[in-house]
Amino acid sequence: MIVYNAMSEKSNIDLSDRTYDILRTLGKDADFLYDTINKYINDAQKENRQDLVDMWKTIKQDREKHVHMLKEALEREFHK
Repeated sequence: MIVYNAMSEKSNIDLSDRTYDILRTLGKDADFLYDTINKYINDAQKENRQDLVDMWKTIKQDREKHVHMLKEALEREFHK
């Protein structure tokens, strides 16, 4: 098992590969959801492209499910 050391001012936290993977993916999906997807939806709306609006909204719903799954997995990792 590889352990990642995340240094902070207060502590040194050891993360397993699986916990690191979950955190990294959660961060990427959250960043996409909260910083990117709404811009894509707005761009499609400005161009009157309902097909693209629908596509981006579907992707957003899928990513929201993924974030929920990742949060649950992270909770399980910390309660083992």
